[in-house]
Amino acid sequence: MKKWLALALALALAAAAAGCAGRPATLDMAPERPQQETAAVTVAGEGAMRTGLAVTASLGSSAGAGEEDGLAQTDVTIVAVTVDEGGVITGCAIDAVQAKANFDAQGNVVSDLSAPVLSKNELGADYGMGGISGIGKEWNEQAAALAAYVTGKTAQEVLGIAVNEETRPAEADLAASVTIAVGGFLPAIAQAAENAQLLGAQGGDTLQIVTTGSLSSGEGVEGAAGMLQADISIAAATRNGQGVITSCRIDAVQTKVSFDAAGQLLTDTAAPVLSKDQLGTDYGMGAVSGIGREWNEQAAAFAAYVTGKTVEEVAGIAVDEGTKPADADLAASVTIAVGGFQALLEKLG
Repeated sequence: MKKWLALALALALAAAAAGCAGRPATLDMAPERPQQETAAVTVAGEGAMRTGLAVTASLGSSAGAGEEDGLAQTDVTIVAVTVDEGGVITGCAIDAVQAKANFDAQGNVVSDLSAPVLSKNELGADYGMGGISGIGKEWNEQAAALAAYVTGKTAQEVLGIAVNEETRPAEADLAASVTIAVGGFLPAIAQAAENAQLLGAQGGDTLQIVTTGSLSSGEGVEGAAGMLQADISIAAATRNGQGVITSCRIDAVQTKVSFDAAGQLLTDTAAPVLSKDQLGTDYGMGAVSGIGREWNEQAAAFAAYVTGKTVEEVAGIAVDEGTKPADADLAASVTIAVGGFQALLEKLG
C-alpha cells in the first residue's frame, strides 16, 4: 500500500515539478558546496510530536536535442512536517531541488557537472522569481507562506484547500502571499502528515530540511551515447534549544537519463520516479548487504543513531577510510558509507 501511495504522489507532483523550470555525490559522498541558510520553523504546541517527510521526483521536464541542446532535468519536491496526537500539523517546511544538465545533438554533455546543486530555499533571491512575481515574492518566500498557512490544519483540511484550474490558490488569504501553483505541494504535505512517526520531536523544537546534490555523466543503456545522473540527498530533522537532534528522517533520489548519438532521449521520462525510501526492498541492497538490510532500513538506523546528538557530535562519528561506520554499535545496523550522511546533517548549522 505504501508503494502505491508513493506512486500516486509521484504522479500527482510531476506536473508541478515540471512547471519549475559522472559520479554523483550521493549520501555516501557529498561535494564541496556553498554553505547557505536553510529554512527553519519552530514547532508549535507542547509535548511529543510525530515527524513526517514526503519526497517526490519527476523527469518530465527533460527533452531531447533539436534546435536547442537536450536537457536532463530532475525536479524534486520535499515536505517535512511535525504533527500532534490529533493529526494537526504543528510545523511545516517546504523545499525543492531542480537538477539539470544539457547535452548536444551529437550526444555530448555540454554542462559543467562540477557546479553545486542548490535547493530553491538555498538559492533564495538567486532563483529569480521575485522580479517576475505579481506579488514580488521569491519562491522560498512563497513556500514559507504556504507552509505557515497549512500549520494548524489536518491532512484532510490541507487537501481541501481551494485552487483554480492552474492549481493556484483560490482562497484570498493564501493568494495574497502565494501565487505559484500549489497542486503538487498539497498532496505532498498531506502525505508527510500521514506518514509521520513518533521519533522524539517535541513542541518548541526547530524543524529543518537540508539537501545535498550532484550531477554526473556515465554510460547509459545499450546503444546510448551517454547518460546524465542526478543524486539528491535529503534529511528532515528537529532540534531542541540546545542544538540536539530530537528526530531525523533521511531519503535520497537517484535518476538517470540516457540519450543517443543524435541527442535523442532513450529514457522514459514520463515514468514515475521513486525515492530510495519509497523503493524499499525494490532498491535491491538487502540481498547483497552483509547484514541483510535494505538502504532505507540502514538510513533509518543511522537517523535513529544520530538522534540525541548535536551536529558536532554527528560529524565526530568514527568512520573508516571508506567512511563506513567504525563504531561497533552503529556498524551492526549500518554498513554503507555514512560520510555523506554526516555532511548532509552538517548543513543543519
